Amino acid sequence: MGIWEFLTAPHVALSPVVMWSIFGIVIVALLFFDLFVFNRKNEVPNFLHTVILCVLYIAAACVFGLFVIYEEGSEKGLDFFTGFLVEKSLSLDNIFIMSMVFASIGVPREYQHRVLFWGILGAIVMRALLIGIGEALVSNFHWVLYIFSAILIYTGVKMVLSKDDEEPDFENSKIFKLVSKVFNIKGKIDGAHFFVKENGKHYITPLFFALVVIELMDVVFALDSIPAIFLITQDIFVVYTSNIFAILGLRALYFLLEAIVYKFKYLKYAISIILIFIGLKIFAPVLFGYEVTAMQSLVVTFGLLFGGIVFSMYKTSKEIAK
Repeated sequence: MGIWEFLTAPHVALSPVVMWSIFGIVIVALLFFDLFVFNRKNEVPNFLHTVILCVLYIAAACVFGLFVIYEEGSEKGLDFFTGFLVEKSLSLDNIFIMSMVFASIGVPREYQHRVLFWGILGAIVMRALLIGIGEALVSNFHWVLYIFSAILIYTGVKMVLSKDDEEPDFENSKIFKLVSKVFNIKGKIDGAHFFVKENGKHYITPLFFALVVIELMDVVFALDSIPAIFLITQDIFVVYTSNIFAILGLRALYFLLEAIVYKFKYLKYAISIILIFIGLKIFAPVLFGYEVTAMQSLVVTFGLLFGGIVFSMYKTSKEIAK
């Protein structure tokens, strides 16, 4: 019996409670391994360890995707992989924003992993809330999917038309001004501390300031990414698990790609086409009498991402050679 035959063979399926429990155990184990094995000290992450972590997180997602195929069927499993790829590709924008936040605030590299760890924990909770809201809307108002579709198409078109030299000015942004009004901010880094007390007054340090900004920016990105996954599938288990597995390895991916993320500038066009494709997919049955399958969505998403990466590397090498 082959692997695919084994995964799709009839068997007694696990209950939803057990499925969610397994997912929770896997996530806690990965976070524990990340924090207490690879990043026990406040130091610049080792490159080899970072590569191992990236591979570990991707491998864990792939194994879990096979588990979804085994328990939920091939269609939901393929939806998981499609959602994971879409969310992972969109995380490249998060990496760019994180780099800008740290540079603007002046966070040393040895403390960045601490900020990102708590940022990812916050994102896990925030995504759960936003996905819960999205699931409630889709369940009660199916037409909300068409609004999600419009958001994705708009985002995709806007991404194509945006200029490469457009960089966010965080110090003059509304987010910076809002955080400054809510908290007393200490001007200098105080070790790995998020909070300090001086002269009987409590302050947040630039580390916590960076954490708040990154969390708020993640909410902004989630307003694009969550509609995308709901247009791929409305299964709440697949929606949430693919989303969390995609952002879980974001910290390791940041340290791996922060220095070269700008070399993938042409990848944004591939991502924009993916967003437009997913946004238009809901209209295919109405306009063409044809429903795009889970396998076709996965193939298109992977093909566009792979093509965007290869083309970016080719163009970058050509530019360097000049």
